Amino acid sequence: MSFINEEDLENFSIEWFKEIGYAYKYGPDIAPDGNSPERDDLRKVFLIDRLKSALIRLNPGVPTQTIESALLQITNNNIPGLLASNRLFHKWITTGFQISYLDGNEEKGIRLKIIDFENPSENDFLVVNQLKVSGPEYNRIPDIVIYINGIPIAVIELKNPADAKTDVWDAFNQLQTYKDNIPDLFTSNVLLVISDGTYAKVGSLSANEERFQRWRVVEKEQDLDPLGQFRELETLVRGLFDQKRLLDFIRSFCLFEEDGDIIKKIAAYHQFYAVNNAIERVVEASSSGGDRKGGVVWHTQGAGKSIEMACLAGKLLTDRRLQNPTLIFVTDRNDLDGQLFGVFTGSGGLLGESPKQAESKEDLRELLENIPSGGIIFTTIQKFSKKKEEDKFPQLTPRENIIVICDEAHRSQYGFKARFDSKTGELKYGLARGLRDALPNATFLAFTGTPISYADKDTQSVFGHYISIYDIQQAVEDKATVPIYYESRQAKLVLKKDVIPMIDSKEDEIFADEDEVPENYKKKSRWAALEKLVGSPPRLKQIADDLIKHYEKRSEIQPGKALVVGMSREICASLYKEIIAIKPEWEDSSHMKGSIKVVMTAKASDKSNLQKHNTNKQQRDDLAKRFKDPNDPLKIVLVRNMWLTGFDAPCLSTMYIDKPMKGANLAQAIARVNRVFKDKPGGLIVDYIGFSPQLKEALATYTGDRGTGKPALDIEEALLILNEQIQIANDLLFPIEWEDFQDKEKAFRLIPNCLEKILSLENGKQRFCDTVLKITQAFSLCSSTNEAMKLADKVAFLNAIRAPLIKDSRSVSTPKEGIDYKLQQLLSESLVAKGVTDIFKVAGLKNPDISILSNAFLEEVYKIPQKNLAVELLQKLINDEVKTKFRTNVVKQKRFSEMLKASLNKYENRAIEAAQVIEELIEMAKKFREDLERGIALGLSSAERSFYDALAENPSAQKLMEEKVLANMAKELAEIIRRDANIDWQYKENVRAKLRLKIKTLLKRYKYPPDEQITAVETVLQQAETLGEELVAS
Repeated sequence: MSFINEEDLENFSIEWFKEIGYAYKYGPDIAPDGNSPERDDLRKVFLIDRLKSALIRLNPGVPTQTIESALLQITNNNIPGLLASNRLFHKWITTGFQISYLDGNEEKGIRLKIIDFENPSENDFLVVNQLKVSGPEYNRIPDIVIYINGIPIAVIELKNPADAKTDVWDAFNQLQTYKDNIPDLFTSNVLLVISDGTYAKVGSLSANEERFQRWRVVEKEQDLDPLGQFRELETLVRGLFDQKRLLDFIRSFCLFEEDGDIIKKIAAYHQFYAVNNAIERVVEASSSGGDRKGGVVWHTQGAGKSIEMACLAGKLLTDRRLQNPTLIFVTDRNDLDGQLFGVFTGSGGLLGESPKQAESKEDLRELLENIPSGGIIFTTIQKFSKKKEEDKFPQLTPRENIIVICDEAHRSQYGFKARFDSKTGELKYGLARGLRDALPNATFLAFTGTPISYADKDTQSVFGHYISIYDIQQAVEDKATVPIYYESRQAKLVLKKDVIPMIDSKEDEIFADEDEVPENYKKKSRWAALEKLVGSPPRLKQIADDLIKHYEKRSEIQPGKALVVGMSREICASLYKEIIAIKPEWEDSSHMKGSIKVVMTAKASDKSNLQKHNTNKQQRDDLAKRFKDPNDPLKIVLVRNMWLTGFDAPCLSTMYIDKPMKGANLAQAIARVNRVFKDKPGGLIVDYIGFSPQLKEALATYTGDRGTGKPALDIEEALLILNEQIQIANDLLFPIEWEDFQDKEKAFRLIPNCLEKILSLENGKQRFCDTVLKITQAFSLCSSTNEAMKLADKVAFLNAIRAPLIKDSRSVSTPKEGIDYKLQQLLSESLVAKGVTDIFKVAGLKNPDISILSNAFLEEVYKIPQKNLAVELLQKLINDEVKTKFRTNVVKQKRFSEMLKASLNKYENRAIEAAQVIEELIEMAKKFREDLERGIALGLSSAERSFYDALAENPSAQKLMEEKVLANMAKELAEIIRRDANIDWQYKENVRAKLRLKIKTLLKRYKYPPDEQITAVETVLQQAETLGEELVAS
């Protein structure tokens, strides 16, 4: 018997909701035949009376007839497609339901308020458990449904905390089934929550496993896991479902994007708190006497900055304290400007208006001069440069409610530093000067994915200090990003470290962004000398050969796409030529075909070797889509500057860098590989140029600014972890000498012995499986190194041992399809991995017909020399058979499950030896088979056998009544249920009462022992409920 089960977890959750002000109802009570019905049909998910009451309360003066009409339309949203329907419903609850009515002879149009976001106490918050919902084909009962004003806005699915075989991903899968079977429940859905008591995650209606995340905060952003590390569900309930926070979340932190399919996105906890912190700081900074410094939001790359900025914009525009502000989003690259603008364009429902993009300097000036209030404008910092005839950029507006939001604000273009031009004798200022001159009373807010250096006083003087930090360590802990590993391959190439020019401080400022360097200066500079050296044909030929070998070897272990960063467009084109000389099958002239491409801007003056790579904007968009699609054959793309900032391709796992980079540009670029994708354990940066000193400098800036975690981990760290974990595995297997595994025959003899050893250890199965999982993760990261490849066979063999152990196990922290990191070729080519499919083969059994649990088979099991392995086999076998054969038999399933658990508990506590428990399990298997055979001998169907067992559960009945009599009673009971029960009878008390009376009458007629009649009636009813529709349909 479990100390805590799913029902207990459900009850705890309900109590937490009640403590934060929610009313509570038991689902069956509000069903059509319940004690206090609030639904007239199990197909209907809205609580009509509550919704109607809210509409009347929140919209005083609106005629009842109009309310009735709106109610009918709101509860019958007939838009095809669940997500399309959900998007429309979200618009209704956040902006109001538009309807018109006649007031005398005048038609009035209004927006009915469905939820009062300003006054939480005006709303009706309700938690309901065990709400039965009828779909087109199936009935389903979600664990918990959260209602606001009679509208179901969240579904919570729970799993038994004490059951090692279920986890949060079982709850996730169940929600996917519910979406298919009872879609009406999700038309108005905002949040989906899954938990197994220890772990809890929240996601949107369209979220896959990777997008379900923890909610780690209750009140303060800095106070993570305030209730304790493993009280995730309670933290989520008290943090996210607090009434005021929940309303804020619904209104301002959900958005929809559409790119072929509709995707619903919701903010994570760090985004929610960052946006709200930013709002309060901006209000304070923009007020009379404010310092105009809106602060800096430092959230590591890959943490969802675009969503954050869209949510911030929506809140700023509707905050009455800002009096309808104008928002100006500033980036320093056209591609970033376009990407961010695209996100906002698709988020119109959240923003309430369409953003505008400044196409030119003149367009920007016209937009800002002619906008009295409101509006969202996108521009690049370069458009704030003055004209030749101007001394400075002119003031465009003196307004104070203008909010300038800068992306990656620490780049040099945002500075105010003056530079003396020796040719003209003029002082030239950074572009930020023009921005401030144009908008002297604006408030400036910055977002950055990398920390601001202490030496960067300009950025701090414009924006102020940090208002929210979400660093690498926190992002990796939350699985919002994956760690980045660094591998230097420079030593393998002709180019040596000492030939890389050391750029002095003045040139350092110029080269912070290569695009800003004048062409004539480049030709005379050290950059030109280095470019010539880096682009030399012998070196590129060597890089092409090494890159192909490295990528193919890495792809065998960790599939994914690769980005190659070259120093110039010419070098990218030349390296491409060298690669396809080795791999001609990768090339195709069509931009929609082929495995390798160069993506770069085009110039009319380009030489012929560059023109073949010239693409227009639409073609570059097509290439981006291809690269982001993990199933598209486009695997490798060469770039100079494109896609190094703001480009999000989760399936990108490797970046090869052959270009001098430093500071924020380097940090931004390497972060392209840190996106979460399926079972990707980490991203890899391969260094061909030698930027290790610059990486260390970035780390110094990062840690000096309170950041935890590292921007990139040396590949040697993964190799160290690999060796450490192999040693741990070795210790777990001691004293078995398993080094002879490369001999196929010896390997098959070794595996059972290894399994026997593991299973004899306390918690050995979990310890070994966890160790091998860490080995596999580490190997997938460093597999390209010679040192790792020497260990490849060991990794494969250890996985072969682990394979049978996880056949019936689940990982708590990883979705099921991600349990095994895909070793692909490595495992499939390994001698020891072939043929090791399950524990029966490992044990040496000859394809037995286990479905009948024959004596011959059980005898074969008994003879297995590895006794712990035999216990494991029998446990799995009986468990599966109980689930299959007695799936709907309440009595037998309970009896055999308890017997199995009792034997295994004694074994796990070392109260009895393996040999003894084997005998117990074999006896149990025989009894199992005898029970099945008895039912067949009595001529009973599966349902009738279940009723027979319910009646025979009473010892008095077994003693006083013959088997044939009990069998006849079982047949009559099955017939009564078939005849009198109908769909949903389990929830109709009047039907249950009639059935209870008929069962009592039948028991009395057959003279069933009176001492157990009451218990027998309830057991029979419980058995009938378990059989459910299957019995009714038969």
